[in-house]
Amino acid sequence: MQQREAVVLQRDRHLKWKALDPLEWILMVACGVLLGGFATTVFLDVVTRTVGHPWLSLQELTSVQFIYCTFIGTAVAVRRNDHLLLTAITDAMHGRTRFVFETVKRVVILGVALCMVWYGYLNVLSGFGSFRMPSLTPIAYWYMAIPLSGALIVLFVIEQLVNGWKNGYEHARPPAEDDDDVVEDLLIPGLAAEGAAGSNAIDKAIDDAIDAANPAGTAPGDAPRAGSGGALL
Repeated sequence: MQQREAVVLQRDRHLKWKALDPLEWILMVACGVLLGGFATTVFLDVVTRTVGHPWLSLQELTSVQFIYCTFIGTAVAVRRNDHLLLTAITDAMHGRTRFVFETVKRVVILGVALCMVWYGYLNVLSGFGSFRMPSLTPIAYWYMAIPLSGALIVLFVIEQLVNGWKNGYEHARPPAEDDDDVVEDLLIPGLAAEGAAGSNAIDKAIDDAIDAANPAGTAPGDAPRAGSGGALL
């Protein structure tokens, strides 16, 4: 459970459904596996070609891993709000203006995702007539990443739209704290102790300087003052 929470991004929690957290975790793990597999097959492809015995089927495995990693990563980035958004503009907005802009952004993404689903489906159907060499695997299996990614994006955008209309798009702000409390919370105990020791050392040095400036048997009130030309030498 803790591992899942470490992978699932907790930012913009008010725009997410708890039920979709396992799906985000699965997609993130899949992206990691595909990316690792892609790097491995590329390395093996280079090595086998260098030694003069190319592993031809690796090219198919490399391409399918790259394609699925890209499109699945695109979908999970939408859920995590890590994709390209006009955040610099909308974060400066408040109230109804921000609500309208945030909604329009997601409606545009929703339209693109629906196009990915429909036209990706058409590509899958036509892909069964084309084959990848040397395995003669229909290229439709590569095209399936497009409608799959589009369907996931549709789901995640609908999630954000529904929660945005319900809870608002702006981040929840914590209650204001006193400046003294904030400073106190930021102090590390070890640093605070070192600061107290340094302050005591400064006070002791000042006292020693005053004692050195006073002749023996002179009352503390008779010590020379800094503003009257005296110096603590």
